[in-house]
Amino acid sequence: MEEIGAYEAKAQFSELLRRVEKGERFVITRHGVPVAVLGPVSPRHRDVREVIRALKEFRKKHTLGGLKIKDLIEEGRM
Repeated sequence: MEEIGAYEAKAQFSELLRRVEKGERFVITRHGVPVAVLGPVSPRHRDVREVIRALKEFRKKHTLGGLKIKDLIEEGRM
C-alpha cells in the first residue's frame, strides 16, 4: 500500500479518488505517522443467493416472541 502525506493527498485528492475507484489503497500520513487509509468501499451489491442465505440465518436467531408483524404495524400507526 502506497503512503502519501496529508498535504500531498489534499492537493491530489481527485486523482487519488480516481485511483481508489480502480482498487488502489493508500495510507495517509501526517509527519510520517500513518493516520488513515484511503481505499475502495465494499461492493454495494451482494449476490442475491448470499443475501437470502444471510436472511435465513438471521431468522433462525431472531424471533418476535409470539408477536405478529401486522400487530406491530398497527401499533405503530396509533
